[in-house]
Amino acid sequence: MTASSVASVRRDIPLSSPADKTAWCSDAIADTLRAMDIPYVLLNPGASFRGLHDSIVNHLGNERPQMIVVLHEEHAVAIAHGYAKVAGRPLAAILHSNVGLMHGSMAIFDAWVDRVPVIVLGATGPVDAAKRRPWIDWIHTAQDQAALVRHFIKWDAQPASIGAAQEAMLRANQIATTAPQGPVYICFDAALQESRLTEKAFMPELSRYRAPPSARPADKLILQAAALLSKAQRPVILAGRVSRDEMGWRQRIQLAETLNAEVLTDLKVGCAFPTDHALHAAPAGHFLNPAAKQVLRSADVVLSLDWLDLAGTLKQAWEGEVVGSTIIQVSVDHYSHNGWSMDHQGLPPVDLFLLSEPEPAVELLNLHVKPRSSRVQNRLPKPAMDVPAHGALTVPILAGVLRRAIGGQKTCLMRLPLSWSGDLWDFRHPLDFLGYDGGGGIGSGPGMAIGSALALKGTDRLPVAVIGDGDYLMGVNALWTAANAQIPMLMIVCNNRSFFNDEVHQERVAGQRNRPTENRWIGQRITNPAPDLASMARAQGWTAFGPIEDAGEFAQLLPGAIAAVKNGSMVVIDVVVQAGYSPSMTAGLTRSDD
Repeated sequence: MTASSVASVRRDIPLSSPADKTAWCSDAIADTLRAMDIPYVLLNPGASFRGLHDSIVNHLGNERPQMIVVLHEEHAVAIAHGYAKVAGRPLAAILHSNVGLMHGSMAIFDAWVDRVPVIVLGATGPVDAAKRRPWIDWIHTAQDQAALVRHFIKWDAQPASIGAAQEAMLRANQIATTAPQGPVYICFDAALQESRLTEKAFMPELSRYRAPPSARPADKLILQAAALLSKAQRPVILAGRVSRDEMGWRQRIQLAETLNAEVLTDLKVGCAFPTDHALHAAPAGHFLNPAAKQVLRSADVVLSLDWLDLAGTLKQAWEGEVVGSTIIQVSVDHYSHNGWSMDHQGLPPVDLFLLSEPEPAVELLNLHVKPRSSRVQNRLPKPAMDVPAHGALTVPILAGVLRRAIGGQKTCLMRLPLSWSGDLWDFRHPLDFLGYDGGGGIGSGPGMAIGSALALKGTDRLPVAVIGDGDYLMGVNALWTAANAQIPMLMIVCNNRSFFNDEVHQERVAGQRNRPTENRWIGQRITNPAPDLASMARAQGWTAFGPIEDAGEFAQLLPGAIAAVKNGSMVVIDVVVQAGYSPSMTAGLTRSDD
């Protein structure tokens, strides 16, 4: 048995506390966390929740939940986010007062846009001003602390009693895990946490406060959708935001095969359909490539399974013309739309709306759709990419070398960079790829990858993250948490020594203004000096290599790195790659007025 097959993480074991019948409010809050079956809480220490901290350590023994320490509050939320993308269940992240909430707000926004459940617990200095310490308690107390994030959370509360605190936690868990899922926030008064209870708090029966089962569409609408799809000449399925559930995966395949419907997928979300299946119509990307545009435009009926940005995708295919396809939308996402965030994207034209998560709708459609006699012509297999034995590395060459080294090993690609394209790797299982971060918050990659690796710990999947150098540098001190908790994973940094996404934008602007496009690199390059990415990882307890600039050297290094991860190590490889995007990615950066 290898170290990585052990599901638990390293735990700091406290000394046993002497017997004491005194009950504290924070003990009751900790008991509720345990009853909610929250396995871990992520935190950067803060005095505003020192009462709860003590209760987790000395009342619960630092287990169920166990504390995992982070060096920045943003990583606390990002790790919980990455964990939920694999496990489908929330962790708790504890953020210190207003300053910790401001630190963590970017990661909360990522979880909001990605529709991922995270229970964010916070605290404020004593609400009763007479109880505040001079200076520090005043600057760490806010009149309405949740206002900092209320535009991108599902719900918040600031309970004033232990009964209200318990109810708030149960409600938060219920709301966070009800579709469309998302982050919630509870702020505990520091003085309340440190108050004595006259008797032990009553613990509600948790089974009575769970999230409701997934809603199913009305039978009439299912029959209408099944009829449209069964009679279609060229149906297309847009497989979007779906769960990691294997049954749902098989049911999507069954639906596509019954209808002989072509399927498109999206690199912004976790894999939703096998990409080497004959019905997978075009390589996935962040935007439509020409083949995907043609497939979508030629469809007479489109089934959208909670597709991210349906309106924008149809606009790409129809290029401003009226959408000629019949559109069936399956989603409950509009329940999270508000007037502050534009993450809801454009308003798509929809002919039949099934108010449901994708899985229940697909299961019901499979009961009613009729096999189509016409067949989509099978596509030729992808040609094997020629991977050079030596020479400079590009992202496609990096992918080819990595794929060859991994071979048949079950792998989870926990993160991929924007320079990746869908033809570089096939996904055959819902855990083969987890998608992007939701909100485009650079710096989320290391934390989210560590959270996903935490959820994968003890499984037979190799946890691999391929991230950009800018993402790595902004979130690099998350690596210490993985070393401290002993969460093995392989992190490969695609290091083009540039904020290349913005180089493309500056080139476009300069071209429009008839100015030198050669100047696009100024204010973008991460050089002079080039940061030592491997040393940053070694300083935090990781094994690290690089910079690697030769394909052959990378190929020689990988087998040992993979073996080390399987034996419980955390490994970073800094791989220097030539800058570049796929054509569809570059085209997708164009605005309508460009």
